[in-house]
Amino acid sequence: MCGRYALTATPEDILEFLSVIQIDDFPKRYNIAPTQPILLIIAGEKAAPGSNLPERRAMLARWGFLPGWVKDPKEFPLLINARAETAVGKASFRAAMRHRRVLIPASGFYEWHRPPKDKAKETGEKSQAYWIRPKRGGIVAFAGLMETWSSADGSEMDTAAILTTSANSMMSAIHDRMPVVIDQQDFERWLDCKTQEPRDIEDLLKPAQADFFEAIPVSDLVNKVSNMGPDLQEPVSVAVKPVKPTPPSPGDDQLSLF
Repeated sequence: MCGRYALTATPEDILEFLSVIQIDDFPKRYNIAPTQPILLIIAGEKAAPGSNLPERRAMLARWGFLPGWVKDPKEFPLLINARAETAVGKASFRAAMRHRRVLIPASGFYEWHRPPKDKAKETGEKSQAYWIRPKRGGIVAFAGLMETWSSADGSEMDTAAILTTSANSMMSAIHDRMPVVIDQQDFERWLDCKTQEPRDIEDLLKPAQADFFEAIPVSDLVNKVSNMGPDLQEPVSVAVKPVKPTPPSPGDDQLSLF
């Protein structure tokens, strides 16, 4: 899952990385939380100057996906993530997977390693927050979905969710899910909802390479939405680092005579 992330890049860096035609100035954001406005990159309707490819536009949407058929948002769960493996078959995300795929630029995301309740009770181990960022630095683009929800009075709200997939070997020591990262060379395929159906871009919905991200333990300041400064990403020491569970060997569940 992805419940918090950050975008601290400059508008100029985003323009260059995502080939957006225009983007307004905005502050660095170190603790982006659900229901807040987030930056999306979408495919435009016309071709970019000097190119046959559609221009890309930036827009804002609420982080918290609302399908068009929802009547009362207060009675609908907050969908901040969509499972990549099942999104195209889910009523909530089916139309967006076919027609409204977007890119969500980020500098990295936060995840929590939460020990099993019985272990935490026995050892006193607490949840540990991690700042997950690309080792090479720079910006990443999460795979996203958007939907414009219309209320009964005719008002509209753009909403979005981040697609997640199974964790890679690095992330699995912390959590079993992670955001889907779209590589720069695949931006056009992902955004092209006219010729690229969900089955055509299924190969993009995979975990990032194990050495793509690095995990930095940080304090629990990120737990509070009101904390929004760069100190959220300051490293802290941890008593015990998370260890990826080791699957049982064949026969481990059988009694031994020796």
